[in-house]
Amino acid sequence: MNLPRLLLAALLLTGLLSTLPARERLSLNDQWTFLHADTISESFPAGETRVVDVPHDWSWEAGPRQNGAQKDRGGYRIGGVGWYRKKFDLPDSFADKRVTLHFDGAYRYATVFLNGHQLGTRPYGFISFQHEVTPHLKPRDNTLEVRLDCRLEPSTRWYHPCGIYAPVTLVATDATSRFADDATVITTPAVSASRASITISTEIVNPEGLTLEVSVLDPKGKPLEAKSSSARTSVTTEFTLTQPKLWSPGAPSLHTAVLTLRDGDRTRDEIRIPFGIRSIRWDKDTGFHLNGKVVKLKGVCEHLTGGPVGGAWPEPLIEWKLRLLKDMGCNAIRTAHNPQIPAFYDLCDRLGIMVMDEIFDGWSRKADKDYGALDFNKWWRKDLSAWIKRDRNHPSIIIWSVGNETHGAVAKDIVALCHKLDPSRPVTSGASGSGAMDVLGVNGNSESQRFFKRGPSDKPFVATEAPHTWQVRGYYKSRTWYRDGFPNKRQDPFETPDLTPREIFTQAFLAPADMANRKQFFNSSYDNATVRINARQHWEKVRDLPWISGHFRWTGFDYPGEAGYVHGGWPFHAFAGGALDLAGFKKDLFHLYQSQWTGSPMVHILPHWTHPRMQPGTEIPIHVYSNADEVELLLNGKSLGTDRPGRSWDEMQCEWMIPWQPGEITAIARRDGKEVARHQHQTAATPEALEADIDARFENHPIITLTTVDKHGVTYPYGENRIHAAIEGPARILSFENGHPADTDPPVAATRRAFMGKARLFLEGSPRSVTFASILGERRQLTSDQVAIFARQLDPHGDWNSDPLAIHYTTDGSEPDTSSPRYTAPFPVPTSCTVKAIVLRQDNIILKMSESFGPQLGLHWAGDEEVQTDTGSTTALQAESAKFSGPVVVTGGKGYHGTGYLDFKGKEGKVEFYQENDGPPGDATLIIRYANADPKGKRPLKVTLNGKPIATAAFPKTRDWGSDWKTIKIPARLQSGANTLRLETTGHSAPNLDEVEFR
Repeated sequence: MNLPRLLLAALLLTGLLSTLPARERLSLNDQWTFLHADTISESFPAGETRVVDVPHDWSWEAGPRQNGAQKDRGGYRIGGVGWYRKKFDLPDSFADKRVTLHFDGAYRYATVFLNGHQLGTRPYGFISFQHEVTPHLKPRDNTLEVRLDCRLEPSTRWYHPCGIYAPVTLVATDATSRFADDATVITTPAVSASRASITISTEIVNPEGLTLEVSVLDPKGKPLEAKSSSARTSVTTEFTLTQPKLWSPGAPSLHTAVLTLRDGDRTRDEIRIPFGIRSIRWDKDTGFHLNGKVVKLKGVCEHLTGGPVGGAWPEPLIEWKLRLLKDMGCNAIRTAHNPQIPAFYDLCDRLGIMVMDEIFDGWSRKADKDYGALDFNKWWRKDLSAWIKRDRNHPSIIIWSVGNETHGAVAKDIVALCHKLDPSRPVTSGASGSGAMDVLGVNGNSESQRFFKRGPSDKPFVATEAPHTWQVRGYYKSRTWYRDGFPNKRQDPFETPDLTPREIFTQAFLAPADMANRKQFFNSSYDNATVRINARQHWEKVRDLPWISGHFRWTGFDYPGEAGYVHGGWPFHAFAGGALDLAGFKKDLFHLYQSQWTGSPMVHILPHWTHPRMQPGTEIPIHVYSNADEVELLLNGKSLGTDRPGRSWDEMQCEWMIPWQPGEITAIARRDGKEVARHQHQTAATPEALEADIDARFENHPIITLTTVDKHGVTYPYGENRIHAAIEGPARILSFENGHPADTDPPVAATRRAFMGKARLFLEGSPRSVTFASILGERRQLTSDQVAIFARQLDPHGDWNSDPLAIHYTTDGSEPDTSSPRYTAPFPVPTSCTVKAIVLRQDNIILKMSESFGPQLGLHWAGDEEVQTDTGSTTALQAESAKFSGPVVVTGGKGYHGTGYLDFKGKEGKVEFYQENDGPPGDATLIIRYANADPKGKRPLKVTLNGKPIATAAFPKTRDWGSDWKTIKIPARLQSGANTLRLETTGHSAPNLDEVEFR
């Protein structure tokens, strides 16, 4: 029955007077004993252990290893078996209660033991799960053990965590009567600015004789409405609110539903569920509607592991990550390609970020040992049900996504189960089973010219994975790069014109002779490294075509994994497609989106203004991103004129061509003639010091940003010297990251090289101080042979202390001691040398350092001939990097590509290649580069693509086995997503194989 409003306060007060909470939680996150093993065992094995806290990711801690079990797809990280043991006592209040054990995230094949009893195994590593443990608990001395089995690798196509990577909790409820687990559903079926209807449905275990009280609190916790009824197994309660505060990205108002089970004056159970009042609608002509208004989805795809800490994200760092994306103007995230942990959705609710919640990558095999191959058929119903029941009350979730570039008749069954569990939201996918979906989701194909020529479909549409562009922070090229070449009939790309006729920038990651293949280079930050379309072109389409609901660019943050596909593999271990790098440093792309997606005044210049190898007078393309009316550019105080940002893609940036000269370049943004923002770059001299900035906004997780600067405090944008940290006080390192996609140092360490002038230290705890030190100078001595040694102590407020530190050093590679020269000022060093140093406080050595200098060290600087050379296709798959049995890798000969080729040595064998296709299914040409000097025959190979034979290829004779390379061409048809190509012998040996390529 309805309660009079006068009784509402009394009803809520009754709940507050309970002496003990009806539902209690006990965190089990701290002080686990951890052991890593290579083989499986049925009980906790003997061996070396250490104490860890949850969240924990053992693979991330270990860092990239060239032979890492996850291979290039998983960023060369390790797998293996992880054992966790936790001893605990129960609180006295848990006595005579029903107790459940909850895991928010554990990867993978999580087998749980409690006091010797095996509770079960959960295969999927991206799903929360629980066990009822009441019969197995003791008041004291409980032993909880968890075994995680990550031996079968690679098990994803990107880096996955290994470990208990999210919180573990015990929950105590009434032993007899309670709300059923994940069975309360809150919907807002009718919403307007003046009225909103709320429906709260719940299921109750053993409701006989109990009373159900349901109340709604406003965003400030003030009671709004309450109702009471006799408890039943299933109860639905409805409310109508006037003038409701609606949830939206701009105003993420959260109400709270309080459900209480009472037995007279006794509270049997109580749950509190935050929820948002909002309406959603998807329309094929007008796109996505939130609260009755069209809202463009300005989204990014985001892996759980994108960013600096692998898969082990403390909640404060998730908030840091989400706030960065929101600062960019992002209003939506696609959880590619698996659910995130519960804290992520709570934060999206609170911060106002809409979510496309995705459950699966594939419905069948995509990586060798993945969930689709091994567990999907048996587990998908249970996992999908657990996922939707867990997440369906989050207002941030606006659509379910059930697959990514996968195939199968199971699509209609998956969608039907989604509709059964949650009729309030539509279902989509990333280019998977599209005919069964409510909303058409298209990945890379939504970037091509032919896609836009076709126009709208008969369903609402969203670009689930677009655009695909790459940038490495601080790196620039003036000529456009297309991953698959231009023009390309299969990809049908839009043109991005070169900015200059000849390449003007000479910096590179590796010299050509040091590249394992032709993919191993950095990508430019001018928004001119792409597959089919640049970021500006795609946003223009999304913004102006009403039938496009929005897009989810690939990606928000760079992420570890998929290192071979675009970047050529080791030492590359990460995918550089994000608007922010692994450390969360903003790329120029971030500022482009900010200029298009936000209203607060901003201005950003690219590139920087330090070019040590550039000839004075060389014309440099200057791009300035701004959301102001106009921008004025000044060089050394002299105005170079104004420009106004426009709406077409090639006018979104203000542009100038400026003859290079050292000094200072400044952009002044104005609205209505008044300055609203300013940005400048200065030409830096050789690095001599570090600047530090502490972000202390995130509870117990200080983030310290370090920048290499010259003697005047100007950022040196190529800084790559090693930085060392010594921490005093109760704090531990979660990550020391620099954003370099090919730096293979382990991230959980007290030392890291700067990359493009920056590094970032992520801590957990409350350090009293951190001492940072570095031996600074140009490693290749491009402009200077001067070396400086920096060491200062940083206090918790971000200020350098004046406490004296002593530095002693050597320049001949020997170990320094207190008798070595004491550092007082920068000094010259020989062309090739190693400088070592010690840092002392009160005669105690707190840091040891070493840095090498020489003409072949650090970032490569190319000559003009090398820069202008066309290196050809970068899409070929090197045979020596494939999966093979029978042949061996050979490096003798000449003219081969990559680091070698495969020689079958007169024997039989097979070679298997993996080809990702982020576009639509389509015809392609398979090109095989080979050498065959066999005078007796053409050494045929059976060619199989995705399990179907497509040819028996014959290889005409070449002059020799190792220097005369020819190609054959075979028609092929690629499916969207993962493709597996197999070449195998048919009773004879094979030719030598150099590479294959799909065009």
